[in-house]
Amino acid sequence: MSKTQKMIVPPQQVFNLPTPPTFETLEEERLHRKQRLAAAFRLFSKCGFDEGVAGHITARDPERTDHFWVNPFGMHFGQIRVSDLILVNDKGEVVEGNLPVNVAAFAIHSSVHKARPDVVGAAHAHSLYGKTWSSLGRLLDPITQDACAFYDDHALFDDFTGVVYDQGEGRRIADDLGGRKAIILRNHGLLTVGQSVDEAAWWFITMERSCQAQLLAEAAGKPIKIDHENALLTQQQVGNNLAGWFQFQPLWARITREQPDLFD
Repeated sequence: MSKTQKMIVPPQQVFNLPTPPTFETLEEERLHRKQRLAAAFRLFSKCGFDEGVAGHITARDPERTDHFWVNPFGMHFGQIRVSDLILVNDKGEVVEGNLPVNVAAFAIHSSVHKARPDVVGAAHAHSLYGKTWSSLGRLLDPITQDACAFYDDHALFDDFTGVVYDQGEGRRIADDLGGRKAIILRNHGLLTVGQSVDEAAWWFITMERSCQAQLLAEAAGKPIKIDHENALLTQQQVGNNLAGWFQFQPLWARITREQPDLFD
């Protein structure tokens, strides 16, 4: 096999990786998604991805698929428990829970979930390096192995018109996202999606770090880009759905051991 004909072996065959769980009932699946969602918020808090009341992560309900679970407006990520999550319908109404929904969360996430039936989880926050990189109005370059997860698989929403209260704006974001895993919202921040909450949360964490890495590299000099062939190969190795889900699992194990009250 020549250098230009590299074989792509699925990572589960190389490492004998576990796969995402399956469920016997919708109730079990719903609880699983809510637990992962609460854990993702706790992890975002530990990572410093909280900026006042900004930011939201959602999980599609497995039964009412046009509904999603989300954080209540104004609750700190570091305090969110499973019991605090609210269920929002396709009209933006809270149908389970007693606290309000962030209007911007509904405008963005409802459009993304509607446009992408494959998406279970979606994550957005005003993280420091993500919003800094977004001000440049550029896509990430393939300058590291981790950044290659987003090679040819993220988009730029090249506009800013204030806080996203309008569903029309949410639909434009969803249109530009297309079938990709992430989008950079210019002058705003990052948005990532996945076939599980685990995957969406991991893509956000590693995309934020990729923004940080490129900002540091460009401050130090001129980064060397990975060539197209190898960047694409690496994207297929580290940027697939299973890789995204699996890389969240050590973080899940850590946060649930450190903060078991998130299950309350």
